[in-house]
Amino acid sequence: MEFKHKSVLLEETTKYLNIRPDGIYVDGTLGGGGHAYEVCRRLSGDGKFIGIDQDGDAVGAAAKKLSEFEGRVRIARSNYCQMRQVLEGYGISQVDGIVLDLGVSSYQLDDPKRGFTYRDGDAPLDMRMDDRQEFTAKDLVNTYSEMELYRVIRDYGEDKFAKNIAKHIVAARKQKEIGTAGELTELIKAAIPAKVRMNGGHPAKRTFQAIRIELNGELDVLQGSLKDMIGMLKPEGRICVITFHSLEDRIVKNIFRDCENPCTCPKDFPVCICGKTSLGKAVTRKPVLPSEEEMEENPRAKSAKLRVFERGKSSG
Repeated sequence: MEFKHKSVLLEETTKYLNIRPDGIYVDGTLGGGGHAYEVCRRLSGDGKFIGIDQDGDAVGAAAKKLSEFEGRVRIARSNYCQMRQVLEGYGISQVDGIVLDLGVSSYQLDDPKRGFTYRDGDAPLDMRMDDRQEFTAKDLVNTYSEMELYRVIRDYGEDKFAKNIAKHIVAARKQKEIGTAGELTELIKAAIPAKVRMNGGHPAKRTFQAIRIELNGELDVLQGSLKDMIGMLKPEGRICVITFHSLEDRIVKNIFRDCENPCTCPKDFPVCICGKTSLGKAVTRKPVLPSEEEMEENPRAKSAKLRVFERGKSSG
């Protein structure tokens, strides 16, 4: 299957990066190379681009798409939480810009073998973004305790029927191992009242999202590495982060806020004594949203939000 993915907020991200022709830029979620291509074609011979992705298919597709910029492009198969190590491997300590386009790609959703979608009943429960990882969604669904499943579906799917869904999963797997997307979807449907199923979106959407996030450690990786990435920016360098659900967006917003105003002194203190200095500023006070035209052309862009942070001129 050909790797296809339509990059969202492409023009907006490219604009906010403030690309310098001789700059160094990193895409931590390379995908098919859509954002990367727009960055690379604005670079001169002195510019450098580093693409990172943990998905082997994405790495192959991006390498092909960016082949015309061969001299200035480096691609690494890794997780963006390893960005500092990847850059050090290329002898780079600071960069002019970073892009993160979070979530799952169109290719991953559309390829039944990847098991990300609830729309193909025969698809295996896989959901791994990196197939070098052994533990799959099938393993998670069949081994997590009822309490663990409840926590995952409640926290990462924000589903008010999380408790009942977890209960149905555990009861069903006592009879037979749950192995396909269709089997899991039917269990989820049975756990949600018919009236709710009729009026809401697809009943399995939230649970599938929750399992994917837990399996791939998506929020933990974002929470644990975003501030460090800001620290890799040169003065006035920018990081652009595109999120697709409220959990991701909340993490990005809070970390950007804390990096801009890190002071922990009580508000009534006349001067700061904690010694924490600002790393820069949030360029976008509110998230940038896709245009109506883009949402019509690409329905998967509807939930996308872009936030941008700029490193200070003399931040520590």
